Amino acid sequence: MTDLLVDAGPRDSELVHAACAGDPGALGLLLARHRAGMYAVALAVLGHGPDAEDAVQEAALVALRRIGDVRDPDAVGPWLRTVVRNVCRARLRTRSDLLVADPATVVAERRQDGPPDPAEVLERHALRDWVWTALEDLSPPLRLVAMLRYFTSATSYEDIAALCDTPVGTVRSRLSQARKKLAEALLAQAEGTYDDAAALTALHRGIAETTMASAHEGRLASALSEWWSPLTDISWPTGKRTGIDYLPGSMDRDLSDGVRHELLNVVASRDVVIWEAALISPPEDPFHCPPGVVWVHFMEKGRFGRIRLHHPRGR
Repeated sequence: MTDLLVDAGPRDSELVHAACAGDPGALGLLLARHRAGMYAVALAVLGHGPDAEDAVQEAALVALRRIGDVRDPDAVGPWLRTVVRNVCRARLRTRSDLLVADPATVVAERRQDGPPDPAEVLERHALRDWVWTALEDLSPPLRLVAMLRYFTSATSYEDIAALCDTPVGTVRSRLSQARKKLAEALLAQAEGTYDDAAALTALHRGIAETTMASAHEGRLASALSEWWSPLTDISWPTGKRTGIDYLPGSMDRDLSDGVRHELLNVVASRDVVIWEAALISPPEDPFHCPPGVVWVHFMEKGRFGRIRLHHPRGR
C-alpha cells in the first residue's frame, strides 16, 4: 500500500520543476518514488552491505545539489540511477567513502572560477536555505565536518582531522553520520520556515573582509573588539595556543615580510564560521609561507570565542 501511495500524485516532471523552484518536499517525494530503483543499482554494483545504502544516501545529496541539471524532467528516474551508478563506481575506485559529485565538483569549479560562497554553490535552485537549516539540525561535531567537506577546499580527511582536532577515523564516521541524517531529512520531505543562509553568509563575509582590510591597514587590534571575545583562545597550525592579543602582532609580522592575505571563501552557520584565505608570499621569497590558511571560528554568545588555524595540504 505504501508503494502505491508513493507512486500516486504529481508526475515526475512536475516534481522536478517544483524541486528546482525550492520545494524540498518535491525532491523528497522524487527520491522516495525512485528509491527502489536507485537501491537496485547500488546492489548490482557494490553487492549487499552497508556500502549500497551509503551510496543511495550520497546520491540523494548529489540530487539535492544538481536537480537543476536534469534536462528531461520526465526521465528523472534514469538520471537518479545514473547518479547512483557514478557514486558506486567512484567508491570502487577509491574505497574511501568520498561524496562523488559534491566536494570534487565544488573544488573543480573553484579552480576555474575562484571559490564560491555556500549560497553560490546552490544558487541554481532555491533549496539552499533548506540545506543550511538541515545542517543546523546536525550536532556540532557532525555539522563542522560536513561544512568543511562540502563547502571549503579543506576536503581531505587529514585536513578536516587537523581542524577538528580529532582522528581521521572519527572524521570518516562523522561524515557518514552527517550524510545519513541529511539524506533522511530529504526523504522526510522537510517543510517549514528556513533561516536565510545567504544573509548569514553575507554578514560574516563582511566581517571577514573588514578584518582583513583592517589588518592590512594596521588597525586589526581595534577591529577585533567588536566580534571577538577578549578571552578568545587561538590554536595555531604549529600547535601553539595564544589569546586574541597575539593575533595582531602575528599578522603585522607577516605583512612586514611582504605577505598578503586574500580572502577566498566564507562558510557560516549559527555557531561555526569558516574563513579560507590565500597567503601570497613576496615575489623575492615565493616560499616564505604556506599557500593558504583556514580559520575555524566557534561562536560563543554571539562572538568568536575560539579559533583554530590550519594550513591545508597542497592540491
